[in-house]
Amino acid sequence: MPLLTFIIPVRHQDNARDWSKLKANLSQTVTSISNQTNGDWRGIIVANQGADLPDLPEKFSAVRVTFPPNDMHELGKGSQEDFLDAFRADKGRRVLSGMLTAADSRFFMIVDDDDFVSSRIVQHVSENQDANGWTIDHGYIWDNGGSFLFEHDDFSHLCGTSLIIRADLYQMPKRFEDASLDWIKSVLGSHVRIANILAQRGTPLAKLPFRGAVYRVAHGGSHSRAPSLMRQYFLNRGVLLKPKRLLRNFRKLKMVGGGYRREFFGKT
Repeated sequence: MPLLTFIIPVRHQDNARDWSKLKANLSQTVTSISNQTNGDWRGIIVANQGADLPDLPEKFSAVRVTFPPNDMHELGKGSQEDFLDAFRADKGRRVLSGMLTAADSRFFMIVDDDDFVSSRIVQHVSENQDANGWTIDHGYIWDNGGSFLFEHDDFSHLCGTSLIIRADLYQMPKRFEDASLDWIKSVLGSHVRIANILAQRGTPLAKLPFRGAVYRVAHGGSHSRAPSLMRQYFLNRGVLLKPKRLLRNFRKLKMVGGGYRREFFGKT
């Protein structure tokens, strides 16, 4: 029984703007996860049949599914709510497929296929095995290929790579067919709903006591199309007109040096 299983849901290949970029980013995410200081984990990538995946290290495996492409994948083909609803359904059923193959895991962490995680996560979980789980409220934003990380202190509402949850709290069905679509969308497809659901049940999540993940932005394959750091937090009229906020934002920048490379990117 692994202590923690990382689940990476990958969109249908027909929904990818550039599969080669997605594959390269996914490879970097796998490298990041593989850098854990505690080896009591495994990783599962959920992808469609026929999707070309990068070579996977020993602790990773692929679960192949046959779900159709998400017709609402691109915003503009319907309302914002329809777009999000379709995304939650597509992501949630991929996550469930991965979780059901790792039903013996004590904890799960869902990781987006282009993000990075701290090398300290599994060790922290191993020291707190009876916990309900954690939200990653403090993390970083990183421009793809950039030299700086930006501290973000409401990370769990920004990025899907922000939850570590004890498996039994999901109350998963034994079979995929037994899961309702509403449950799939709210519990597995949305990273902003589950914390409130668990709190209402009397099993609240704690806050991870360190910056636990990096949200990659400003790359062509991003589903959220999040703008670059400079555009969001510096070259923005609302910020430029408020010098104190601009100064605070500059103080949140951290150079991507050796320590950050080792902890999040799996590099020396």
